[in-house]
Amino acid sequence: MEIQPTGPKGGMDQFKVELGGSKPGESFLSVLNESIQEVNGIQKVADQSIQDLVTGKGQDLHQTMIALEKASISFQLMMSVRNKIVNAYEEISRMQV
Repeated sequence: MEIQPTGPKGGMDQFKVELGGSKPGESFLSVLNESIQEVNGIQKVADQSIQDLVTGKGQDLHQTMIALEKASISFQLMMSVRNKIVNAYEEISRMQV
């Protein structure tokens, strides 16, 4: 396994976030659906990684643990965003019109 060097930013370029949505004119619902599908895909990769490790298909323990942590963190982030959306909806519904 080869270790790749990181750049001056510490390899954080992959977490770049663009404000205002990912594409012009894209609805919030479609962005949310894409995000949920991405988290689901990460969960499936982690599950497959576990199965490969258990069956001995050459999966490294470290790679399996990285896949599991990535899946866990992405799920926690998704749930945090969900909770913020629910709180915002509840706050809006309590407003007097």
